Amino acid sequence: MNKILQSASTGDIQITNDGATILKSIQLDNPAAKVLVNISKVQDDEVGDGTTSVCVLASELLREAEKLVGGDGHHVHPQTVIEGFRLASKEALRALETAAVDNSDDKDAFRTDLVNIARTTLSSKVLSQDKDYFANLAVDAVLRLQGSTDLDHIQIIKKVGGKLTDSYLDEGFILDKTLPASGPRRMEKAKILIANTSMDTDKIKVFGARVKVDGTGKLAELERAEKARFLDKMKAKVAAIAAHGINVFVNRQLVYNYPESLFAEAGIMCIEHADFEGVERLSLVTGGEIVSTFDRPDLVKLGTCELIEEIMIGEDKLIKFSGVSAGQACTVVLRGSTTQMVDEAERSLHDALSVLSQTVQETRTVLGGGCSEMLMACAVETLGKKVEGKKALAVEAFARALRMIPTILADNAGWDSSDLVARLRKRHFEGAEEGVGSAGARAGLDMELGDVGDMKELGITESYKLKRQVVLSASEAAEMILRWILDSYLELPRKDDARIGIIAQRHAYIPAVDVVSAD
Repeated sequence: MNKILQSASTGDIQITNDGATILKSIQLDNPAAKVLVNISKVQDDEVGDGTTSVCVLASELLREAEKLVGGDGHHVHPQTVIEGFRLASKEALRALETAAVDNSDDKDAFRTDLVNIARTTLSSKVLSQDKDYFANLAVDAVLRLQGSTDLDHIQIIKKVGGKLTDSYLDEGFILDKTLPASGPRRMEKAKILIANTSMDTDKIKVFGARVKVDGTGKLAELERAEKARFLDKMKAKVAAIAAHGINVFVNRQLVYNYPESLFAEAGIMCIEHADFEGVERLSLVTGGEIVSTFDRPDLVKLGTCELIEEIMIGEDKLIKFSGVSAGQACTVVLRGSTTQMVDEAERSLHDALSVLSQTVQETRTVLGGGCSEMLMACAVETLGKKVEGKKALAVEAFARALRMIPTILADNAGWDSSDLVARLRKRHFEGAEEGVGSAGARAGLDMELGDVGDMKELGITESYKLKRQVVLSASEAAEMILRWILDSYLELPRKDDARIGIIAQRHAYIPAVDVVSAD
């Protein structure tokens, strides 16, 4: 479900179902809720997706811990709960690692895994209707990085107009600027000087000075002398730039008419006001350095590309750099009917690109659709039968929290979660007896049919690193908040056990649960 977020100060609106975007936009006073927002941000930075899952799992762990610490008559010490959660987390990660599959040695199988991961990531986002198209687009873009996780090589340009499937992947770099009216319109074998320098000194600011003259004629003569001096200075600066042996000059700042005409006379293509992000990314993909002084041409590294030309996207003109020295660079052009639609499409695609770039490094994959969570829950539940003392209660609580992920998936799809999760749990216990790779171990929720299905056959695959990070971050966040409760617990006399539940409720209150679980 999408949420409409409106800024209280500017009135700007966002339409999104991205967990991290929603949580970052909410003003929270509760410290525990702020911890959940922080782990959502970390998940977004580390992997790029799973921001909702990590908050839901952490919230469910806290809900279960609250029952153990102050409710249901258990009165388990918070430190005992923490120890149980640690045992359960370790066992869950062991089960997850055992189920992980690595197809990196088979190029075709690995590409299929990447496409399935992208499809799974996009299934809950605005691009879900065209997930096959955008999944292949994202995989093509990431594979061009040749194993790098630097997404700066992938430029995303948003242009309102058309429909989502009008979006495309373009090899090379596209700068959202236009060429000046004068000068070359196309340049082959480009040698590019990327600069951040002032080129506006042809404006004479004589009226800011104190000048004593006998008449207006002498004032005009002074203005002409000043203008001639500045023009000569600018001409020398342009000559120093041209001495680098370039045919393209890209400047972060404005280039005024006079130096622009000088560049045109020298046959140099001039691109002005490329902005900081533009020159930084252009420097990255062309291999050039950003310079501010031009006294030592021998020390300056120029950027290169095969062709620079002006192209049209919709009704807008842009500049395309083809054949850049960083061959992995590419540009994704996103089209859409509204600004909000294009913005949300960018967030969705960025999540897919982030997960895929991490998967190219950590190539192991696991099954989605609640399969991995139920697999871990069954392993943790089995462990709970072997643990002695009250720690067993915490281990079982961890298993219940993991089972809430498929429960929420079924609820959001409008199916009977109680029936589906019970059947899925039965299939996984049967799969545990049959061994890793059995049909039961591959069981997950088929949300199209509202039934339990084989996730491998359905192609519902997720990144192992993503699932691992979700469990790690959620368990660590829950432990942090439980330690907070522990401090208050130790401050109370033993006779005040009745107040412990109040403390747990106060400290573990998490308004973010209702916000994120709706997605």
